[in-house]
Amino acid sequence: MELENANYSTHISQQFNEELEKIRTQMLTMGGIVERQVTDAVEALLNGDVELAEQSRRIDQQTNAMELMIDEQCTTTIARRQPAASDLRLIVSISRAVSDLERIGDEATRICKMAIELADSGANQRGFQEVRHIGNLVRDMVKDILTAFARNDLEMAYRVAKQDKSVDQEYRTAMRSLVTYMMEDARAISNVLNVIWALRSLERIGDHARNLSEHLIYQVSGTDVRHQSLKKLKQAVREESDGTAMSDGDEE
Repeated sequence: MELENANYSTHISQQFNEELEKIRTQMLTMGGIVERQVTDAVEALLNGDVELAEQSRRIDQQTNAMELMIDEQCTTTIARRQPAASDLRLIVSISRAVSDLERIGDEATRICKMAIELADSGANQRGFQEVRHIGNLVRDMVKDILTAFARNDLEMAYRVAKQDKSVDQEYRTAMRSLVTYMMEDARAISNVLNVIWALRSLERIGDHARNLSEHLIYQVSGTDVRHQSLKKLKQAVREESDGTAMSDGDEE
């Protein structure tokens, strides 16, 4: 993934510049691995592919190790360099981002577990349409927020955060449908519950993608928008863009 417009200061110390760029590149590399985990987990469930599910589960150890490594580099850089302003925000946002990326990997691993159990039980495909639809939504969110990080694109970050609302709505609709189905056919409860847990993991991946959007907005604008409404996120992005118009829409 091409890196554009790195949001940190130019330093007399070339070594410091290289340290910051290395940390940023490693975070995006980890993001690419996690994005692949999510894609493989959804495909494994939909296709009953146990081998792909097992392969994706093993990758989780790699992402766990990358989180620890990047976080340690962030801590060491802060201790040695004592960065300020945009440099400090860059490091802090990356440290927060890798935590959310690791959790996305954890949720993908849970989906793989459900995929294996469903494949082993020879379950019907009740709920698979919902998995496919919500899976596509959250995969796009993860892909787009990584692109936004590579480009420091706050408007794209805002659109990703806004998309989380759609994921939540689709998730609630799917839950109502699947609970009704279980009430009508008690024999399907075990298998449908596995689908529900997979959908829950997808919904959480959407939450983490929104968190990543908030981290990027903080990194670039200096405004901490965690736990804020979409309206507050949009305001922070507009202020950073010097009033550049953004598309209107629901902001609650």
